[in-house]
Amino acid sequence: MPITLVNPEGLPKVDLYRQVSVAEGSRLVFVAGQVALDADGGKVGEGDVVAQAEQCYLNVATALAEVGASFDDVAKLTVYVVDWTPEKMPLFMEGVARASRRLGIAAPVPPLTGIGVAALADPDFLLEVEATAVIG
Repeated sequence: MPITLVNPEGLPKVDLYRQVSVAEGSRLVFVAGQVALDADGGKVGEGDVVAQAEQCYLNVATALAEVGASFDDVAKLTVYVVDWTPEKMPLFMEGVARASRRLGIAAPVPPLTGIGVAALADPDFLLEVEATAVIG
């Protein structure tokens, strides 16, 4: 695995992710922001942060698999959330947990930046997830 995840001494311990990732592979993979659309382009989970988070993570996993990668190879995630409030965090985390169970993996914990935004490309989208991975 080309990614080592670290929580350095002297930085806060965050349960949701690790503070640093060290990439040792030779190919970078950039996954475009994924929204809550199924393979046919249908919207998933309108108005439901949990369902949309799950679908976004499943879409990231599908994109990674296409190039021979997985969440184990992800060096960085960026999550954009419409009208972010702290009350949305448990909903987001439940969506990630549901996706992880469906994928049969531990919850992904690479460095993560969460950004509150006013809107995304479609008013029905509540969040968008993009990933950067490194593969050998």
